[in-house]
Amino acid sequence: MDDLVQWLGQQIDEDERIARRAGDSFRQIGETGVIVATEGDQAEECASANWAGVAEHIVAHDPARVLREIDAKRQIIALHHQLEDAQEMLDFCATCDATGKYPEYPCTTLRLLALPYADRPGYREEWRP
Repeated sequence: MDDLVQWLGQQIDEDERIARRAGDSFRQIGETGVIVATEGDQAEECASANWAGVAEHIVAHDPARVLREIDAKRQIIALHHQLEDAQEMLDFCATCDATGKYPEYPCTTLRLLALPYADRPGYREEWRP
């Protein structure tokens, strides 16, 4: 279980790094792409999108939203903890109220949180829900 939690934390840290690097400037859909306000009233087109859906997607996943999602994921992970039984360690997730023998059974909640990162190096198929 610790491997999944550690790996998942690294993926979330990388998402946070990317979002913080993008900054908190205002984004909106312009005529030809995504417009970012860089300083005061200055604005520049940072991404040209021939397809309006691409620009809409970029604006909808603004760094501020990504950072809120990261915070929510970290809070969900924090609900997970280990319980010591008299003879073995058990996984326990307050979110899904599931227990299992440690470390063979990561809870479904953690597996689902890891699923969006399945294309990244280090993801293990046994984590797939």
